[in-house]
Amino acid sequence: MDEFDRKILAVLRADGRVTITDLADAVGLSKTPCQQRLRRLQQSGVIVAFRAIIDPAKLGLDHVAFAEVKLSDTREEALTQFNAAVRQIPEVEECHMIASSFDYLLKVRTVDIRRYRIILGEKISALPHVASTSTYVAMETVRESAR
Repeated sequence: MDEFDRKILAVLRADGRVTITDLADAVGLSKTPCQQRLRRLQQSGVIVAFRAIIDPAKLGLDHVAFAEVKLSDTREEALTQFNAAVRQIPEVEECHMIASSFDYLLKVRTVDIRRYRIILGEKISALPHVASTSTYVAMETVRESAR
């Protein structure tokens, strides 16, 4: 990965729908080499996907809570079971294994606190090996990586 590749990634982070002509102009390459580099970045897995960024508030999904999850078992099989099951909960936007006094931090987006309580009680608490949870409700989003 060189400086041209880094420039391509920076432009795409800002606008994933940029045309190849505009991308090439922005990074200082002609179209064909730019297109080849873009294809190589995709094939090598550096660029994983292109997707639309949707404003959750416009869909009524502006309630964000972070849930700490402590597991009763942290052996590899238990972690694998938890990881597979948490991926099945659409309200969980992010799930991170944490090196702390708890095991996972989940970012959960719902319509309101009532819906969050249901998701927590019926889905998150029912995940394999969950021993306890603790919730932090976000009052305001100052910065999100998707924006």
